Amino acid sequence: MRTSDFDFALPDDLIAQTPIEPRDASRLLVLDAVSGAVQHARFADLGHFLRPGDLLVVNETRVLRARLRGVRDDTGGAVEALLLRRLDAQRWEVLARPARRLLPGRRVRFGSLDASVEATGDGGVRILRFPPGSDPEQHGETPLPPYIGTALPDPERYQTVYGSVAGSAAAPTAGLHFTPELLCALERQGVDVARVLLHVGPGTFRPVTHDDPRQHPMHAEWYSISEETVAAIATARSRGGRIVAVGTTSVRVLEQTALEAGDGPLRVGSGWTRLLIVPGHRFRAVDALITNFHLPKSTLLMLVSALAGREQVLAAYAEAVRERYRFFSFGDAMLIIADGTRAGPR
Repeated sequence: MRTSDFDFALPDDLIAQTPIEPRDASRLLVLDAVSGAVQHARFADLGHFLRPGDLLVVNETRVLRARLRGVRDDTGGAVEALLLRRLDAQRWEVLARPARRLLPGRRVRFGSLDASVEATGDGGVRILRFPPGSDPEQHGETPLPPYIGTALPDPERYQTVYGSVAGSAAAPTAGLHFTPELLCALERQGVDVARVLLHVGPGTFRPVTHDDPRQHPMHAEWYSISEETVAAIATARSRGGRIVAVGTTSVRVLEQTALEAGDGPLRVGSGWTRLLIVPGHRFRAVDALITNFHLPKSTLLMLVSALAGREQVLAAYAEAVRERYRFFSFGDAMLIIADGTRAGPR
C-alpha cells in the first residue's frame, strides 16, 4: 500500500467554493460496497436508502471562530493563529503562521487583544497567553479550508444544524447536508439519531507525506461517547438496524470505542484518539457511512477506501467527476452501504 495508490485527477472547477441551498439539495452518490453498484440521487432522498430501525450517528461538535489575524509587536509582521484548544482560563494551544520567529516571550496583537508566546511545539504549534477574562473567539473568524477562496456571508453555513459543543477547527462536513426538516422526516420513518463528539483538528487537512500511509502521524483529537448513544447503538443492533455514521469523524469515534471494548459491548468513554483507518482495518461498529468527496491522497479518502475497497471508491470517484459532482467541504455527498444489504430505494 502506497500513498500514491489513493491519487485521482480532479478538475479545479469541481472544488465547491460555496454551499448549495437548501442544504439537502446537494447530490448523493450511493455506493453498494458489496456489489460496487452506483446510484445517483439527491440528499433529500436519503430516506429512500435507509430502513426503520437504522441509527444515524452524528458528530455534535461546532466550529470555533478560531482564525485570529494579527501582527507581531516587535516588527509589525502579519501573524495568523488558529485556535486549537483552551488549556486554562488564559492559555490556548494554537497553530501559528509564520511560526519560526514566534518564540517564548514574543508578543502578538490581534486587534485590541494582546497575547504573549509562552511555549513552542512541533509543526507550528504555540501556546499563547491571553489577558485574564478575555475571549479570543470574539476576535476570531470562521476558519474555512485552504482550498476555499470565497468568503462565506453566513458563518452558520459552515456549521451543522445539530452542532452544540464548540471546539473544532473545521466542520464535520458530511453533516452540512442535513436540514431540521430532513431529520424530522427520517425520525418519522423510524430512523433514530444519536450523537457523539469529536473536535476536528487542523490535521484533517495535513497532507500525507510518507510513501507508506501507515507511517503518517495522525493528529490527536478529543472525542466522547455518552451512555445514551451506547444504549441507542445496542438497541439498533438488537432489532437488526444498521449503524450509519455521518462523517469520518463519527466513524473514528465509533471505531476507537469499539477497539477499546475489544470483544465486549461498546462503553461510555472519552479521551484522545489518533486512530488511522486505512485498508485492512476491520470495522467493528459501522455498517454504512455518509460522507463528502475527499482530497486525493488524504487520510479521509483512505478511511473511505477501507470501508468500501480502494478500487470501488476510486471508480465511484471517477464517475462523480464524469457526472460533475461538487467536491470537498461544500460539495456533494456519498452514501456507502457496506453491510451486505442492497443499496437501493425501498
